[in-house]
Amino acid sequence: MTLPTTGTWPKLPWQVTGVLAVVAHPDDESSGLGAVLEELITHGARASVLCFTRGGASTLHGSPGEFAVTRSQEMHGASAALGVSRVELHDYPDGNLGAVPLDELAGHILRLIGEERPSHLMVFDLGGVTRHPDHHRATQAALAAAGVAGLPVLAWAVPRWVAEQLNAELGTTFMGRDPAELDAALVVRRRLQAAAIACHRSQSIENPVLRRRLELLGDHEYLRFIDPATLAGTTSGCVAAGYVRPPVFTG
Repeated sequence: MTLPTTGTWPKLPWQVTGVLAVVAHPDDESSGLGAVLEELITHGARASVLCFTRGGASTLHGSPGEFAVTRSQEMHGASAALGVSRVELHDYPDGNLGAVPLDELAGHILRLIGEERPSHLMVFDLGGVTRHPDHHRATQAALAAAGVAGLPVLAWAVPRWVAEQLNAELGTTFMGRDPAELDAALVVRRRLQAAAIACHRSQSIENPVLRRRLELLGDHEYLRFIDPATLAGTTSGCVAAGYVRPPVFTG
């Protein structure tokens, strides 16, 4: 299968005028979604980010709890480097996001959809790409909100060969996709992404997994498209809470 490949707007298969990225931890927006957000923002799309935790459970360069404040500050700097217009950072438990009711998480997303009116949501692929349960839960919440709001979802994914190479070399647990499961290969520049990643010093210094993944991906990132029509009705609690889909203006 040959994937649609684009490095020139608006050849991306979907017309993205605004995007709300939903992530679990500070740095997910940069090390994961950063290159795609860079392309969208560079070509005129407005981008907002909702992050559910402050990443306090990280032990990459310290003990659990040390980085909640640091990582929050890093995220704001990284988002500015990318050109993100708005960041909303919550304080749900890092590593235990699955214990938070799905409707509660989706409710935050629906509120931001009403305020920012994005054309698309952006998430980590189903399973969270790395199999981290918080990544998976953030994606679940975004898909639930998308089903209510009727918004399409762009899911960042990695090809199976990249996942298998990382898992073999570094003992990671990445989930990859076959070509038939990927909807677009986006040619990226990574200039702003690199600046954003550098802001996340607590997570990016001496991070061999991040470095190797970017080496393997080169100048490509891969996306899946999730149609909200397949998600409708997944968050009845949000509807019961009074969510009203904002009007769409075409003029």
